[in-house]
Amino acid sequence: MAQHNESVLEDEICQALASAGWIYEPHRKSSELYDAERALIPEDVFGWLADTQPEELAKVIKPTDSLGEQQMARAIVLNRLCKVLDKPATKESGMLSVLRQGFKDVSAKFDMCQFKPATGLNPATEERYNKVRLRVLRQVYYSTANTNSIDLVLFVNGLPVATIELKTDFTQNISDAVEQYKKNRLPRNEKNADEPLLSFGRRALVHFAVSNDEIQMTTELKGKDTYFLPFNLGDNGSAGNPVNPNGSRTSYLWEQVLQRDSWLNIIGKFLHLNVDDKTDPVTGERKIRKSLLFPRYHQLDVVSQLINTARVEGPGHRYLIQHSAGSGKTNSIAWTAHQLSSLHNAADQKIFDSVIVVTDRTVLDTQLQDAIYQIEHKSGVVVPIRGDGGSKSAELTDALVARTPIIVVTIQTFPFALKAIAEAQALRGRNFAIIADEAHSSQTGSTANKLKKVLSSEELAAVNDGGEFDVEAFLAAEMAERADAKNISYFAFTATPKSKTLELFGRKGEDGLPQPFHLYSMQQAIEERFILDVLQNYTSYKVAYRLAHNGRDYDSEDSKVEKTEALKSLMKWVKLHPYNISQKVQVIVEHFRENVAWRLDGKAKAMVVTGSRKEAVRYKLAIDKYIHDSGYTGLGAMVAFSSEVVDLESGPEPFTELNMNPGLKGRTLPQAFSTDEYKIMLVANKFQTGFDQPLLVAMYVDKKLSGVTAVQTLSRLNRTAIGKDQTFVLDFVNDPAEILASFQPYYREATLEGVSDPNVVHDLQGKLDAAQIYLESEVDGLVDAYVREEGNNALSKWVSPAKSRFNTRHNEAVAGGDKAAQDELELFRKDLGSFVRAYDFLSQIVNYADTDLEKRAIYYRHLLPGLRTNDARVDLDLSEVTLAKYALKDNGSASLKLGGDGETLTPLTSPGTGQVKDPVLATWQEVIEQANLPFEGEDMPTVAHFMDGIRRELVKNPTLQVQARNNSRQHFSASPHLESAMIAAVTNAMESHQNLSLQVLSDKNKLKAVAALLIGTLYEELQR
Repeated sequence: MAQHNESVLEDEICQALASAGWIYEPHRKSSELYDAERALIPEDVFGWLADTQPEELAKVIKPTDSLGEQQMARAIVLNRLCKVLDKPATKESGMLSVLRQGFKDVSAKFDMCQFKPATGLNPATEERYNKVRLRVLRQVYYSTANTNSIDLVLFVNGLPVATIELKTDFTQNISDAVEQYKKNRLPRNEKNADEPLLSFGRRALVHFAVSNDEIQMTTELKGKDTYFLPFNLGDNGSAGNPVNPNGSRTSYLWEQVLQRDSWLNIIGKFLHLNVDDKTDPVTGERKIRKSLLFPRYHQLDVVSQLINTARVEGPGHRYLIQHSAGSGKTNSIAWTAHQLSSLHNAADQKIFDSVIVVTDRTVLDTQLQDAIYQIEHKSGVVVPIRGDGGSKSAELTDALVARTPIIVVTIQTFPFALKAIAEAQALRGRNFAIIADEAHSSQTGSTANKLKKVLSSEELAAVNDGGEFDVEAFLAAEMAERADAKNISYFAFTATPKSKTLELFGRKGEDGLPQPFHLYSMQQAIEERFILDVLQNYTSYKVAYRLAHNGRDYDSEDSKVEKTEALKSLMKWVKLHPYNISQKVQVIVEHFRENVAWRLDGKAKAMVVTGSRKEAVRYKLAIDKYIHDSGYTGLGAMVAFSSEVVDLESGPEPFTELNMNPGLKGRTLPQAFSTDEYKIMLVANKFQTGFDQPLLVAMYVDKKLSGVTAVQTLSRLNRTAIGKDQTFVLDFVNDPAEILASFQPYYREATLEGVSDPNVVHDLQGKLDAAQIYLESEVDGLVDAYVREEGNNALSKWVSPAKSRFNTRHNEAVAGGDKAAQDELELFRKDLGSFVRAYDFLSQIVNYADTDLEKRAIYYRHLLPGLRTNDARVDLDLSEVTLAKYALKDNGSASLKLGGDGETLTPLTSPGTGQVKDPVLATWQEVIEQANLPFEGEDMPTVAHFMDGIRRELVKNPTLQVQARNNSRQHFSASPHLESAMIAAVTNAMESHQNLSLQVLSDKNKLKAVAALLIGTLYEELQR
């Protein structure tokens, strides 16, 4: 037979499985073994029962009976088994339940599988595990109604658990295998009778479509509506599989996944029957939907790697999992938590006493409890801390002391429970695994440090016994735990790790830089269609306006204002201007009606991202008015913001979510938004992250976004839904190039350009000590009072002298007109904050073994809030500024192409090295002219690209770097080298921007204008 035929591939796979311990008997036809009516292999069912449970088997098949009676008894047992298998899949019936919990027949209780025990302490269980029969059959004629055959069927103790349709890429491809399942492998045959093998949850748990290059899988066959998921390794961050020098790209299926331990572990600890009972947002009807969760490859891989590595390494390590949105992190976290909770090392010692899951996903604790009940058939393994019975702190302490395997807490609850945990002496010597969901630097710092303090043992034991403790020893131990917490392992799951998260949780690669322990990239998630590419339809709107300012003397001294603050205030004034908002509202509503509202059978929704709570209030009032005045219906809008907003120009009473959303009727905003009543949600710093609404199709952005915030905000659109094939972003504020640059680092793998310099805290300490604002004795006194919890007055006593010295010096400097002294004091105040932030972060990576640093961190945190400098800024009067001209210009829709690795993330290197910047004063006329200038160009994207190119060239200039770091902004701006460098940069841009370059080079005023626009950001960038 030709080698390229699929039958050859079939045989090669079967031979590989046989060599790994599977039963493969090519000399026997499948029809000799397979009972098509019952959809199982009787020989293996009874072989397993006879090998492992002969006493139970003898209860129903009596050895003393005749062969005929025994044959009849076997049929009764098989029929009983099939009856349990054929019930609708639940926790108590169906294939998964039978494999895990067995079945009963009269007085006998039969186990149908033995999964690998967590320890080797029970030889009998280990022996039973080794007797599990894994069999593969080829060309299985599965139906009693037709002659269809499936290429491969996999069995566990005679029960079919998986089917495989093979296609060799020499003749067909993966699509042919998928189509074969959809068209010819139907769960009901032509006689309208169920096919047990193919019926959901009753026999085969998963169906694989396999070619030489790709694998797809499904857990439910539904004809043409069958939904297949990729089950591929990923190829260097993209979809598919890498080249295999030793054979087919998909050989990992039979060489790894179907290996005995791996396959039984998947069935025993991964597969999960999910019952979803909710109102469907698309149809509006209540639906109870059952689905069988089989891990996607990256989920199987990350959990397996984490468990295997933690088993070898033990507690005290950190793992960063960078998995994109759409990766199924909730399931990955649940599987990881469950398997960590029962993990034992090679010496059969339990590694973690408890697993603490820190998450705001309310569904996670329910899902964990349900999944673990299905696997272990017992309750109490998962305890969510809700405070239902009283104090959350007491509830958490009780759970830890009781060695509850898995404890689920929210991010908000966790810090408040730490003190209660610290008081439990029973935690001495315990080890903990902490799973942080969407870990960012906000979950590290002081909160993480407190956790380590809580879960330590020796110092706590001394205190709990009523003894005194040495402050120096306490601080030294605190720092040692920060740098290397031996009893805590962190498992941090995130889609968008910041530079601090990478350094704190990442592991050093071959280049010495930290990197994720495991990666599932945004690129792969998009290519595998688990999420949508939200940058495909990105439309930028240019806001064109002209301001006027009447009735003021531009040349008078009192018309001088601080330029930066004036520009900010002007921009804020324009954004809140009623005409500005009304024009944008018109664009939003009409775009939504024409392009979005009809999608998803009229269920599509949109989000409007505003820049402030006051903007959100005004947008809501304006959008309601526009919809009403236009006579539109079915476009309900809601607004989301925290607390209350006082806006006397819009109404006399404070605005709240409740009074601005009168239709909530006791529902939460997400619950109400999921109904047909609401189509548009306006938000102000709320629901921009962690909000999962698949029906969101459009986003209208009127807020400056960059970096992680841009990715997380726009990613609210990327959730998939039936019929959702594209999304829309209309952006009134941001530069498309900047948005693209924000996404780029996370498209594949977040990387750092270097690592943080741990010596920056020493440099800052020296700088702060030299200022002589505080005394060493005051630092020691406060820290002693702080550690001994002597109270507010005791702390105040030790910071008061430094506050007094600071204020005295500042008042003298102001009275004497000593600007340099004022600047030094302002810089001292900023350096205190820089030290605290740097130390909180770096002390979790580096063991400084220096109590001076720890003491100063505590002292500075208490001193900093008490230091104030007078704000010398001039109050800005905007009462006579008017909006003379206004227009919204559609810059066109574009597909922002993601690709490559993007820019690297910048680590912490030199905090506290900045200088106090002199405020730039200008007339209102100058400020307004500069505010108008960026909006006068006919082709703003081209101008922006041109300006950014010049800036990039100048930032690279080593001479400018030295000058910026050693001169004030004013002196730097006057540097003759700056002008020559700018001319050179403009000349270099000639090839791509000839027209603009010629304009600048031929007009000195334009050259000065370009310099004026760039100088602010350029000066700051050159100082980094």
